[in-house]
Amino acid sequence: MARIGLDPEGKVVNECFALIYAPRRARERFPENCVTVVDSEAAALGGADPAKKLYPARVIGPSRSSEGFRLYYLVCWLGERS
Repeated sequence: MARIGLDPEGKVVNECFALIYAPRRARERFPENCVTVVDSEAAALGGADPAKKLYPARVIGPSRSSEGFRLYYLVCWLGERS
């Protein structure tokens, strides 16, 4: 899947920390209603709740899809060992 590039001078799409509701973590993009943007990596890690399928991540977005949905693209899951 092609990734979205960031324009360093633009403010349309940003990279940020988030909590993502994800029943399966095999996806690379998530609709806006599954993503809660948080202020910091610590907030994302602290808000994680695997029992509720809520995982910390770094994402890029929101970006408008061709169908008109606002999507966030996964950069990486936080707290995972490489």
